[in-house]
Amino acid sequence: MASGGQPSTGGSSATGGALSTGGSSVGGGSQSSGGVSGTGGALGSGGAAVGGATGNGGMTSSAKCPDTIWKLSWGDDFDGASGSAADGSKWAYDTGPNWYNGELQDYTSGTTNAALDGKGNLVIEARKEAREGRQYTSARLKTEGKKTFTYGRIEGRMKLPYGQGIWPAFWMLGGNSWPNTGEIDIMEHLGREPSIIHGTMHGPGYSAAAGPTAAFTLPGGAKVADDYHVFAVEWEAKAIRWYVDGNLYSTKTPADTNGNTWVFDHPFFIILNLAVGGEWPGNPDATTVFPQKMLIDYIHACQK
Repeated sequence: MASGGQPSTGGSSATGGALSTGGSSVGGGSQSSGGVSGTGGALGSGGAAVGGATGNGGMTSSAKCPDTIWKLSWGDDFDGASGSAADGSKWAYDTGPNWYNGELQDYTSGTTNAALDGKGNLVIEARKEAREGRQYTSARLKTEGKKTFTYGRIEGRMKLPYGQGIWPAFWMLGGNSWPNTGEIDIMEHLGREPSIIHGTMHGPGYSAAAGPTAAFTLPGGAKVADDYHVFAVEWEAKAIRWYVDGNLYSTKTPADTNGNTWVFDHPFFIILNLAVGGEWPGNPDATTVFPQKMLIDYIHACQK
């Protein structure tokens, strides 16, 4: 969960690749599962928001995961009874106070702050309540230890929360030696920027405020929190492309690392979380309404 730098220009659609099979991580070394993952580093202020539909010349894609080209390899549609927990065979939790990035929340496990709503959504809820020395609670779920992914299309449909100090994210880590093992931020949203989505990558020598990034602005002044949106990356060996609602707005390649090592060539795991406060989004203020909810309709991983 870090962002900064300037967006790059576009490219052609990804050609995809194989996703790793289930279980522990493949080809990238073992990954620890205890405690809050080491995302580390201070956050930057992000790149300038891209006006209109996209920062890559208005390119759009009808690709979805799955469709006639992209075949579903793994996914969770969050179907289940209201109040039940996320599927424990697919998701684990980071718990406790999160000391990274100046965030203010305490992360809980089980259904305390994350549960199915019985309507096909996982709901992560941030609340203003004291726990473990913090004044806010929330949840952070991950596929670490359950499933990792190498290349393909990773996609999620979500309805995001809003407000000063609210920071939902859909992202991936390549291990817990940050930034050397890499980070792909598929979606970050700052509640104080109601129409903007950020997409960023981080690696050795290009992390935190130096992480190559881009921002997408919803057309027509639409607010992210008013409806569901589809956030995706298409990741191949030497390129990552970011999409919002089918609009390609960023493409990153090894040329964007300024001569540093491209580390996006091994298995990554998925993370979903709703943070409160931090250096980048700022802290909640008198205008911030609680509770705030991040609704996730599905997370899909596909390959060609």
